[in-house]
Amino acid sequence: MSTEMALLARRHRALGQHSPLMYDTPLHIVRGEGVWVEDVHGRRYLDVYNNVPHVGHCHPHVVEAICRQAGTLNVHTRYLHENVVKYAERLTATFDPSLSVAMFTCTGTEANELALRIARFVSGGTGVIVSSFSYHGNSAALAAVTTGLSAPEALAPHARAVSIPDLNHFEGDPAQLAQDYADRVGEAVQSLNAVGIKPAAILFDALFSTEGLPRVPKGFLEQAVAHVRKAGGLFIADEVQGGLGRTGQHMWSHQAYGVVPDLVTLGKPLGNGHPLAGVITRPDLLEAFASSALYFNTFAGNPVSAAAGLAVLDVMERENLVENAKSIGSYLQQDLSRLAMKHDLIGSVRGNGLFFGLELLRGRGIPATQETKRLVNVMRDRGVLINRIGPHDNVLKMRPPMPFSKANAERLLSTLDDALASL
Repeated sequence: MSTEMALLARRHRALGQHSPLMYDTPLHIVRGEGVWVEDVHGRRYLDVYNNVPHVGHCHPHVVEAICRQAGTLNVHTRYLHENVVKYAERLTATFDPSLSVAMFTCTGTEANELALRIARFVSGGTGVIVSSFSYHGNSAALAAVTTGLSAPEALAPHARAVSIPDLNHFEGDPAQLAQDYADRVGEAVQSLNAVGIKPAAILFDALFSTEGLPRVPKGFLEQAVAHVRKAGGLFIADEVQGGLGRTGQHMWSHQAYGVVPDLVTLGKPLGNGHPLAGVITRPDLLEAFASSALYFNTFAGNPVSAAAGLAVLDVMERENLVENAKSIGSYLQQDLSRLAMKHDLIGSVRGNGLFFGLELLRGRGIPATQETKRLVNVMRDRGVLINRIGPHDNVLKMRPPMPFSKANAERLLSTLDDALASL
C-alpha cells in the first residue's frame, strides 16, 4: 500500500470517512516555503489557493516572532501584556477611524458568532439577511443562516437570503440593476417585519467570495445596507476571506464601497496559520454590549497570537504586499482575459488583486461544473494548486499567498493554458 493510501486509511479510522480532503487524489504535503508546498515525495507545488499563510508559508519573521514569544510567556488573556495592546492598536489603525476597538477570537466562525451577538443585543432584533449562496462559519447559529454549503439546519425562520447582482451576466443599466437587487433586501426586511421579527443585521462578505466573485454594480451594497439600517439593523462586513490587503486596492475589501460597517469580522490570514481572528467595531457598540454581557475567550488574543499578528503586519509593510497584490493582480487580469479569448470554456474573468477566478461555461451559458472539477485536478497533477467556488461550482478559485510574483503568475498562466487545452 502506498504512503498516501495507508495514511488515508488511518485518517478514515481516526477522523471518520467524511472529513473533507481536496482533489481526487489527496495531496500529502509535508512542508511549505513562500508560495510553494512540498509533498512527501519531494515534489513541489505552486500554491495558488491557500490564503491562511497570508505572507507566505513559514515566513521566517512570523516563525521567529511566534517562537520567541512562546519561549518567553504564553498565558490566558486576563493579564496585561504589551503585545496584545500593541496589536489591537496597529490593527484598528487600518480601519475607518470610527472602527477603533477590537475583540479577539480564535476563528472566523467565533468572530461572526460574536458579531451577531452584538448586533442582536444593540438592535434588539434577531433577523439576519445573508446572500443566497454564502458561508460565514460552522456554529449552530451560523449554520442556520448558511446558504452556500449543505447543513443539517434549515434556513432559520429569522433569516432571509437575497441574490447578488452580477454584471458578468447583465447588459442593461448598472445603476438600475443595483437598485433592483437592493430593493430585494428591502423586501427581505419587510418579510421579517411582517412576521414580527426585527432585523438585527445584514451579514455580507464584501467580495462575495463563496458566491463566485460576482462583479457587483456600484451602489448596490450601499443601498442594501441603507434598507437594513433604516429598520434598525447593523451591517456586519465579513473579511475572513477577502481582507488584509488581498484585493490590492484597500486593506479591507469593504473599503471599496461608500459605506462603513458597524462591525467587521476577521479570521484566516491574520496569524499566517496561527489561529487568530476578531471583531472590529465602534466603541459605543462595544460599550453597550460588554457592559451587560461578559465576553471572555481563554485563548483569543493571547501573547503568542498577538506576536503572530504583529509579525504579519510587519511583513505586509516591509515587503509592500498590498502594492504587490495590486500590480500582480493587474497583470493576471490582463493575461486571464487573453486566455478567455483563446478558450471558449471561459465565460468570464473575476476578482481583484490576488483573489481572482475564471467562470467556466459550456455552450449557451451552461455552468461547466464537471469540467471545472476536472480542471482543478489536472492543475494539481501539473503542480499548481487551485480550487472552485460558486453556486454551480464552476468558478476557479485562486487566492495565493501575498508574495506571489510575476514569475509565479507566469507559471500559473502557462499551466492553466495547457490544462484548458487538454480538456
